[in-house]
Formats: sequence, C-alpha cells, structure tokens
Amino acid sequence: MAMVKSPKKQVNLFYPLDCEDLAHKVAFQSPNIILQNIKWRSFADGFPNLFINNAEELRGEHVAFLASFSSPAHVFEQLSVIYALSRLFVASFTLVLPFFPTGSFERMEEEGDVPTAVTLAWMLSNIPMSRGGPTSLVIYDIHALQERFYFGEKVLPLFETGIPLLKQRLSQLRDVDNVVIAFPDDGAWKRFHKLFDNFAVVVCTKVREGDKRIVRIKEGNVYGHHVVIVDDLVQSGGTLIECQKVLAAHGAAKVSAYVTHGVFPNQSWMRFTHKDESSENAFAYFWITDSCPLTVKAIENKAPFEVLSLAGSIANALQI
Repeated sequence: MAMVKSPKKQVNLFYPLDCEDLAHKVAFQSPNIILQNIKWRSFADGFPNLFINNAEELRGEHVAFLASFSSPAHVFEQLSVIYALSRLFVASFTLVLPFFPTGSFERMEEEGDVPTAVTLAWMLSNIPMSRGGPTSLVIYDIHALQERFYFGEKVLPLFETGIPLLKQRLSQLRDVDNVVIAFPDDGAWKRFHKLFDNFAVVVCTKVREGDKRIVRIKEGNVYGHHVVIVDDLVQSGGTLIECQKVLAAHGAAKVSAYVTHGVFPNQSWMRFTHKDESSENAFAYFWITDSCPLTVKAIENKAPFEVLSLAGSIANALQI
C-alpha cells in the first residue's frame, strides 16, 4: 500500500538582519513559508534588547529560525531568540544554521586546547524542547562527520550538503565532460568523494620539506582537464592557491574551486579576484553558497565568484 503524503505545513520563518536576503529567497521558494519579524535592538550598554513580533499568534504553529553565526558578536542575541521561540508553545521548531562556524576546531592536540566545536554543539543541544518535541537542527557540510555525535538528545541534527548545487552548475558548463574533481587533502576526499561517482578524481596532499609544507598530487591525472577543487570551507585560501599552482604545473587546462562556506576573514577573497580579462587569472570559477551572508555581499559581481543559493534546499528541509 502506497504511503499518503501529508499536506505541506506552513512554516513561520524568523531571521537576523544578516540573513534577510537569504530568508526572502527561501520564502520565494514556497507559499507555505511565511516571513516573520524580530526587533533587533540594543540597550545603552550594548546588550541586546529583543522583541518577537506576533508571539502569541505562534502558538500551535510551525516555527523556524534561519541563523548566521559567522560573526561571533551576533551569536548571543540569536541564541536568546532561538531559546525563546522554542518555548512559545509552537507545534515544532527548526533551527537552520547553514554554517557551523567552529566545526574545524573539533580536536585536542595537547592538554589545554579548547575544542569549541563541542562547546557550540552543547549550546545548541540545550535549546528548550518545543511542545512538538526536540528541535530540528539543519546544518550544511559540517567540517567533520563525527561532529554529529557532539549533539545531545534535545536536538535532531539534519546534515545537508551543497554539493548538488555544484553538480547542477557543472552540468551547465560546455566542458562538463572534461571536468575532473580535485580534493586538496585526504579529509576532503573522505568527506565528499562518494558524491562524485560520475567524475574522475584527483587527490592532493601536503608533505613536509624542511620547515615548509608543500602541496603534491597524490593520485589522479589532471593533464588537459578542467579541474574543480572541492572543499567544505575556505579561510585565507592559502591551500587552494597552492593546490591550483600544482594542478596548473601538471598540465590542467584550467582550474576552478568550490567551497560550501566562503568564510574569507580579513577580506582574503581579494586574493582570488580577476584583475583583468587576461588568461593569467588563476581560477576560472570560484563557486560558494550563501551560507556566509557577509561574504556574499562582499564578492557580489566580482569574478571569478559565483554564488549558488541554498534557498531551495533550505525550503525543502523546512518541510521534513
């Protein structure tokens, strides 16, 4: 007997100011997503003075919050709202956190190291249960898959990926049949290689030569190919640049890059911008998603960057 699908639920979506553009894109995907407002104010001492509009009308309704923790200064005020929303007798509560910012700080290499990935996971695990049960937590391309075990029983983590957006974009390229996927290290290969069964792959690695760590090609052939480097995030971009140099030196026809999270602290994205129309530009394309909204605004209309929006994927996740 076939399963009967239940009708789509109406979701009230709240968001911080940084996520306004993405929230509107998500709402555009479905008439069942209704944007709601919060008054984001501050007291004279700088601490947040917050107000959730239409709070009483949310009783018995499905509620979601689209968060952006890419700026540490805004985490406390968003957590305050998140903890409050779940306690408003709502039918269900979903937190969408596209970028889990402390994901790369998940290990202790010596006594005294503070694994802040665990700290943030604990903070999110203590979101009060709504009337409908545990909070659904949607995260995209968390840095290490084992981090799913950092979360407690009060939340239900749903780990999504931006890779389908990349594959869709690659299918639109004229040279898609010549594309090879490159991973900058073994970690990226373990994280993503099963998602690229239909592509030839190249794996790079870092080897120590004296005091330097040099990028080398560990396996795969790049000669004459359009090579697309894939990773979960970029910070300064140093590894991607070194990887591109090695790939070009081994005969890659052109090199592009994809990361789900374009963090780019201190405007490090400027290292990748095309200076002119010459063929000397290192990257043909640099694809990111809109998981880090401040970066999206900074790189707008700047080659080689293109933004692949998570809006459709988020809209679908809100219906789970």
